[in-house]
Amino acid sequence: MFSRLFFSMLFGMFLLSANAQAEGSSTYKLASGDVIRINVFGEPDLSFEELRLTDAGTFSYPFIGELRAKGKTASEIEQMLVDNLKGEYLINPRVSVSVLTYREFFISGEVKEPGGYPYQPGLTLRRAIALAGGLTERASTKRINVIRDQQSDKPISGTLDTVVAPGDTITVDQGFF
Repeated sequence: MFSRLFFSMLFGMFLLSANAQAEGSSTYKLASGDVIRINVFGEPDLSFEELRLTDAGTFSYPFIGELRAKGKTASEIEQMLVDNLKGEYLINPRVSVSVLTYREFFISGEVKEPGGYPYQPGLTLRRAIALAGGLTERASTKRINVIRDQQSDKPISGTLDTVVAPGDTITVDQGFF
């Protein structure tokens, strides 16, 4: 009885986790530096394992040409490909698009190793700082600014628990005392 209850709870947690991941990827807006995978079922010549978006946030696709992906979700790209391939090239194309690699976030200021780092889902400022080698002796944990990619040039004030998004620019300021 206990093992059945345990496995039921474990399966429920798995479903919630999978749903949260799918929801996060369905709202993620693509931009320059992201790497996507395109799979057209039954059409290996139209499928691509790794396709990096250009600086303009576009990619080139056979028979269609240059497509703009910047600001669109993977689902919107899927629909765009289906609409363009349907009829003239394929009768009923089944397309899936997924994000393989997210664009980097950047961290500077009072961290030991400033630079660009690969984004990971669930990343917080605390973990981003750890990836950058930790804080310097003069760093302030209360004066951390984040500029969100594609949203605004105005920095927002962050705490160590602030969630980092792909393309964010983080600056850790000095503390005075």
